Amino acid sequence: MKVAIYGQFYHKNSESSTEALLDFLLKKECDVYVEDNFFNMIKHEDDIEKDYHFKTFKTLDSSFDALISIGGDGTILRAVTYIKDLAIPIIGINTGRLGFLATIQTDEIESALTEILEGSYKISERSLLSIETSSKNKVFGELNFALNEIAVSRKNTTSMITVETRLNDEYLTSYWADGLIVSTPTGSTGYSLSCGGPVITPSANNFVLTPIAPHNLNARPLVIPDSTEIKLKVNGREESYLVSLDSRIATLKNNTTVTIKKAPFTIKMIELEKESFLDTLRKKLLWGEDRRN
Repeated sequence: MKVAIYGQFYHKNSESSTEALLDFLLKKECDVYVEDNFFNMIKHEDDIEKDYHFKTFKTLDSSFDALISIGGDGTILRAVTYIKDLAIPIIGINTGRLGFLATIQTDEIESALTEILEGSYKISERSLLSIETSSKNKVFGELNFALNEIAVSRKNTTSMITVETRLNDEYLTSYWADGLIVSTPTGSTGYSLSCGGPVITPSANNFVLTPIAPHNLNARPLVIPDSTEIKLKVNGREESYLVSLDSRIATLKNNTTVTIKKAPFTIKMIELEKESFLDTLRKKLLWGEDRRN
């Protein structure tokens, strides 16, 4: 099995997980590749490279069987930029906080990966958003996609912005707000949720529009089919605004048209047989934590 390993940070929380992971994979004679920057962090902070003889990578190709992310959900979102449209399955070891996407705990590494190597797992296909702008510059280049959400928001001001929104070229409304989030089902438990958006199951063929602190008191999150093309035009007192794709941020000039639609590929999330989205809701969001239950 050819496995890629990616991490954003190497600290006390991830040290034991990284060593346990490498020990297990090499014991199973897997072909292990560590992302180049993550390898340099390990080399700087620890001496485990003296004990392991693994290769490094800067980019991936379709020959990899899986990518293992070490960190939190943000690390998985970064790892997705390496996978792109290669259809490499991804699983996360949680050394972060909530870990809604990164579900394997440090003490479960060996048992979970044993199940995966034995083929005892399922694949959850996750839809993504893609973005195009009327700006001549391709601000995000080839990484013009997001697994969680695409958001537009105010920049360098405390004043709200106006987000003119069209769905399939039909005018919906102009949100007077701090911004607007366009979320996938995967991202519905992230930024969108914290702004009052609904939870959407991963297999649903929907996106959700969630305004950020709207001044239109009747503005509410809106669930739409994921076949919808969304066009946004932002205006405000400042000359520019922010657009973010998951954790990647760029600045656009006012009145730049942003077109958002479903990306032409999906991300394959590895889930253990015992896991389910509803179980994750109960564990991570504490659904059902009620004396009466």
